Amino acid sequence: MLNMKDLSIGIDIGGTKILIALVDKTTGEVLYYIKKKTSRGNKKILSKLIDGINELVNENNICIDEIKSIGIGSSGIIDRENGIILDAPNLECHNFQIKSELEREFNKPVQIGNDVEAAAIGEWKFGSAVGINDFMCIFIGTGIGAAIVKDGKLLRGKSGTAGEFGHMTISYNGRHCACGSYGCLEAYASRSAVEGKITEALNKGVKSVISDYIKPEKPISSGMIAKSVERGDVLVTSCILEAAEYLSSGLASVMNLINPEYIILGGGLVEAVDLFYREATQRARQKALSLPAGQTIFKKSHLGDFAGVIGAANFE
Repeated sequence: MLNMKDLSIGIDIGGTKILIALVDKTTGEVLYYIKKKTSRGNKKILSKLIDGINELVNENNICIDEIKSIGIGSSGIIDRENGIILDAPNLECHNFQIKSELEREFNKPVQIGNDVEAAAIGEWKFGSAVGINDFMCIFIGTGIGAAIVKDGKLLRGKSGTAGEFGHMTISYNGRHCACGSYGCLEAYASRSAVEGKITEALNKGVKSVISDYIKPEKPISSGMIAKSVERGDVLVTSCILEAAEYLSSGLASVMNLINPEYIILGGGLVEAVDLFYREATQRARQKALSLPAGQTIFKKSHLGDFAGVIGAANFE
């Protein structure tokens, strides 16, 4: 019975989708979940969250009194103490008072943190990082985010923004990034960066089997990219290899700088396209200094899409 479980709602707000789940905090089990396409802007996202939570509760006959808390992992810069999304370019959110809004709506305590921070906690408690106290968790999606655990402690940094792996500058005066800067890793190795390169080529008349999957209501996804790579498509494969090359440079840099024992990689591209994961990690070892290259252990996320909601449900 649900009332025998320690229940929380975990929410993962990403650039493409919002995942809302009922989670048993004790076991990490996702009991029910729904997915919503991500809207843009404070008001639209708030409306989608409220509707989504109500839908989750009502469709599964859950008594709201059984739910102890709501945890949210969101991309962007987060004020954890006050529960505010200060700035999230991929969501077009600024000064979003998400904690107070949801507490007013549902009369439940709300905690918020960065989305990859949430994923790292999920993997740490129930996934690939169980029993590991020295690792970096990196998720590649619409953007690229990371979280760092050192000596059993989550490192947030002075301003709470540690782990912005995707905003390492890898190309001086390079591509424009959603953050407003230029040359960020995210602009070269994220799923949206790969999508942009493919779309640009298609618009120039380059032929690709990925055109077989694209429809107006279905933009390019990690699954489409994976199917195209499996079919040996030259365009898509070259875009994946380019992204892996850039990602490997970022990975080698953190191997040298932070020297984590483990690096856990997740996100749609990593899960769907083994070529991307394999090439990025192999090339990172070739670029890093010999000691970290030989000692750093790479692992894939075990919890996949659910890492963020499980971790968010376990925010304290």
